[in-house]
Amino acid sequence: MNELAKELNDVLKGTVVYSLLSDAGKRMYFPKGIVAQSAEAGEKAKNYNATVGLATKNGQPMHLSDIYASFADGRYKPSQIFNYAPGGGDKELRALWKKEMMEKNPTLRGKAFSDPLVTAGLTHTISLSAMMFIGEGDEVVCPDLFWDNYDLIFTDLVNAKIVTFPFFRDGGLNVSGIKDAVLGCRNDSVRLILNFPNNPTGYSPSHREVLSLVEALKECAKVKKLLVIIDDAYYGLFYEEETEKESLFAYLCDADENIFCIKGDAATKEQMVWGFRIGFITYGAKGLGEKEYQALVNKTLGAIRCTVSNCDRPGQTLLLDAMKNGHNYDQDKKKLFDEMALRYGILKKELEKYKDSPLLRPYPFNSGYFMAFDTLGHSAEELRCYLLNSYGVGAVSIFDKTFRVAYCSVEPEKIKDLTALIYKAAGELWN
Repeated sequence: MNELAKELNDVLKGTVVYSLLSDAGKRMYFPKGIVAQSAEAGEKAKNYNATVGLATKNGQPMHLSDIYASFADGRYKPSQIFNYAPGGGDKELRALWKKEMMEKNPTLRGKAFSDPLVTAGLTHTISLSAMMFIGEGDEVVCPDLFWDNYDLIFTDLVNAKIVTFPFFRDGGLNVSGIKDAVLGCRNDSVRLILNFPNNPTGYSPSHREVLSLVEALKECAKVKKLLVIIDDAYYGLFYEEETEKESLFAYLCDADENIFCIKGDAATKEQMVWGFRIGFITYGAKGLGEKEYQALVNKTLGAIRCTVSNCDRPGQTLLLDAMKNGHNYDQDKKKLFDEMALRYGILKKELEKYKDSPLLRPYPFNSGYFMAFDTLGHSAEELRCYLLNSYGVGAVSIFDKTFRVAYCSVEPEKIKDLTALIYKAAGELWN
């Protein structure tokens, strides 16, 4: 059990609250991860705050202008704002999301998979997956470079065991490492979670790497039953030509009878509506038909009902209207992509100047909102605190060995200075 959870339990011992806590409740705690570090940076990071994964421009969140313009008197009926949403989400929004999913992933055409259900954000999607399909003691295969919330969900919420593999090999995706980790699990059924673009590194595999990964997992499926959770939080933000542009779900949803896929995605980043908390969960497996998918949907509706009951109604109304009727929908999304691609290019160029540094080594990155450094045996937390307190720069330490920079929230003209400050601080600490 995490030490932070133990401390909270000690505070509650002797009260009725403690006597009513479930085992999962006793394991719960608020980690000093990205959220806590972002809050601290919000107070002290006066120059640059590169902690939170929210794209900003001139100090404000980037947004769809169609949605921002929607808050006008009389535009919507009260029922479109104040009614409860259906348990699985607005049916028209779900259908439109599925239509866009197939447009973005041509490989899905002609394949059978479930209709997406609306969740309260992608974290909720992953938690539902853990609740429904991962039990105590189960092994969850995960890259060694992963979003810290996975630890809270898989280790502390459902008491599973995370088994990691080295994410990179020879500057690319470690496909053989994934295969070895899956086959090395002791049980006949294995859970695997993959996140592209990866948080914290901002790496997505090439088309060749994806095909290799699919073949590797099909080999694993000869001896193991596989659940593959595909975390597509930053889907679409791919900046290099050779990067695979389709979701891994498109390739795996009918790959083998022993591979069951869950696609988690969200309007959060794709439609720039971070605070709306609108995610989606979609299922796919070879051999499943309408009856089986409906049973899965019904089970998931029960899981949604006992966690959040139903999801945000106004957000779904506004999002649906923008997707259907927005005059600037495509243009605004292109602006976001172009802006992130510009920042990516500037940062990539700046990092070249420091390629011989013995203090920090950038992990490969080609997509998403982030890049990350291997601190090469030094403390990433020490660097985070030093930058914050000495230079007013906020970034994120992950497991004290990875230093993540969210360049999505730094203006293009400031990226050069931010990069220089990071290396300057590392030199002052460790030279």
